[in-house]
Amino acid sequence: MAAGELVTALGWDRTRLSHRLTRVAERELVARERAGGVIVSSRPPVDRLRQETGPGRVREERGERLGARRAGRARSVGGGGAAVDRRGPMPDESLEELAMEGWLYGYPLVTAAVTKTAMTAVPARDDARRKAPVNQFCYMRATPDASFTEVVSPNADTLYSSAWLDLSEQPLVLTLPDFGDRFWMVPILDAWSNVCAVVGQRTHGASAGPFLIAGPSWSGETPPGMTLLQSPTAVNWIIARYATSGPSDFPAVNRLQDGTRLIPLSEWTGDPGDHTPPTDVPVPAGADTTTAPVDQVHALDGRAYVTLLAEMMTANPPAPADAPLLDRLAPLGIAPGARPDELRPEAVTALDAAARGGPGTLGTLLSRAESANFGGWTVHRGLGDYGTDYAKRALITRFGYGANLDADALYPHATTDSEGRPLDGAHTYVLHFDAGRTPPVDGFWSLTMMNERQLFADNPLDRYAIGDRSGMRTGTDGSLDIFVQHENPGPDREGNWLPAPAGGFNVFLRLYRPREAALTGDWTPPALRRAG
Repeated sequence: MAAGELVTALGWDRTRLSHRLTRVAERELVARERAGGVIVSSRPPVDRLRQETGPGRVREERGERLGARRAGRARSVGGGGAAVDRRGPMPDESLEELAMEGWLYGYPLVTAAVTKTAMTAVPARDDARRKAPVNQFCYMRATPDASFTEVVSPNADTLYSSAWLDLSEQPLVLTLPDFGDRFWMVPILDAWSNVCAVVGQRTHGASAGPFLIAGPSWSGETPPGMTLLQSPTAVNWIIARYATSGPSDFPAVNRLQDGTRLIPLSEWTGDPGDHTPPTDVPVPAGADTTTAPVDQVHALDGRAYVTLLAEMMTANPPAPADAPLLDRLAPLGIAPGARPDELRPEAVTALDAAARGGPGTLGTLLSRAESANFGGWTVHRGLGDYGTDYAKRALITRFGYGANLDADALYPHATTDSEGRPLDGAHTYVLHFDAGRTPPVDGFWSLTMMNERQLFADNPLDRYAIGDRSGMRTGTDGSLDIFVQHENPGPDREGNWLPAPAGGFNVFLRLYRPREAALTGDWTPPALRRAG
């Protein structure tokens, strides 16, 4: 939804909850600084270790973090999944407030579980339905359209190869083709939505691999010639992206997708062509593959939510830094292997209240995060590596699941115009770039339209994004105008038109491989000006 519609005051009976979440948001999400006039997160613009990561550094970083995570888990969790310290709510905190913190904390893990089921409940790869069994790639042969609902805030700039991994039994070998000078990236998200590894043009040039992707329990020897990418969780999501200039370019990208493969280590012969993925994989009974995952998550009551969360936490352990919060959350059944069916009635009541109020709370957090901006734009920094910023992590999972590290992509987001008014298709807007002031990137940039559900808006041109590869006309002075509106602006301007829905909307600028000026805030996007 647009920010103006998300800003709804909480009733007096929920004032303490609102105040508690305000403190959480201010402490963990919207502690901000001004950089070049744009409000940004106080986290460093780029994680320096990740920025410098190459094949050698990936394994080193994974090993250090995995060891720390294992040690922390041993300290914070006792036998049988019971938490060592069951303190419960803080002195100034109600059980309802604690339950909301737990709901936000577990949101990415529950979302991962539901999304994984929705996108893998097929016996064989089905590119047309954008689904494939676990540990297999699904190749999205064309850019998404308005029918795509599996993931919020999709993009129309790249073709995807998507794979949900379960590394609990054995590692997988990832092989990649030669991409030439095309932009490409293969980020791997752990089950908590952190980018635990990324290979791509920025870090590896035209090609790389093979890579061995292993889960937290694996301790075998890496085969010669492979680079180990060890994830802290068993469940992972790969979202490979390949730049495309449009339908005429799809066949070339499709060939690159075919060269992006996963092979179980036990079946690796050295030639990826020797492996044929199975086509008769059992499908879980009752799997919902039609309802959008976000709607499925928001439909869970409190007990169902924490039951799924506790199940997922066993193979996808919390980070050591989560221990203080987990000690407090233990009475709510939020712990690896916990039994939520044994919860006290008051705990169930609090969890049900959190489940009902959680979606609205995410909307409130969004409005807070974007209320202080410059010219209507908010630049969320530190995506893909959230630490203990649980509110921000949940927020991005809801409104931008699969977000990349800053060094790979920035996503300036606008919900209001230059005067702070919510964007709405009842009006017309112009995004004007002075000559030489378009987004500074080493990859490419685009402006993408989102409806109130953070999905593509249906339109006569099937155009959901426009950018530096769209052949837009510039002015005689070299400036560029993009017309953002519901109605077609006419033949002279149609090439520079980004269609908007009739109601509320929001837009993302996507900067792939942003240059230093964008990373530091020295470059800022111009405001959307209401023209009519």
